[in-house]
Amino acid sequence: MSTQTQQHLHLVFGGELTNLAGHEFKDLSKIDLVGIYPDYATAEAVWRSKAQATVDNAQMRYFVADLSLLLDPAKQEENAEA
Repeated sequence: MSTQTQQHLHLVFGGELTNLAGHEFKDLSKIDLVGIYPDYATAEAVWRSKAQATVDNAQMRYFVADLSLLLDPAKQEENAEA
């Protein structure tokens, strides 16, 4: 029997924001869905690359979303209690 580590998926996405103080995108049809990655370290490296590539556009922002919190809401509750 093989031992497999539990997946901990992360989504990297971004787009141009309406203002720098919020998280509202100017045009939802232009959101850049970069990809889903197997761990935070990989997702962070991709996020950093995309953020640096768009540094000239101050309105452009990229984010890393922890998909395990969406797929298993109990984990979100556990994190809130800790």
